[in-house]
Amino acid sequence: MHISHRIKRLLYMVPGKQRFGIYRFLPFFFLLGGAMEWFMINVRIGKETFYDVYRRKQSERQHENLEGR
Repeated sequence: MHISHRIKRLLYMVPGKQRFGIYRFLPFFFLLGGAMEWFMINVRIGKETFYDVYRRKQSERQHENLEGR
């Protein structure tokens, strides 16, 4: 069995095709987005999380903008 055939069969198994159409997959994307957000906030890679890096870079940009004036 080819992989594309398996994927099609899996997609047809998701209920709500007639009523919701393609939008029946939205809950999966909400769950995926929530899981990614949780991962970025809570999982440390090395000594810092994604948000630690984001806040540091944002602070550095603000500092550079203040010095450039």
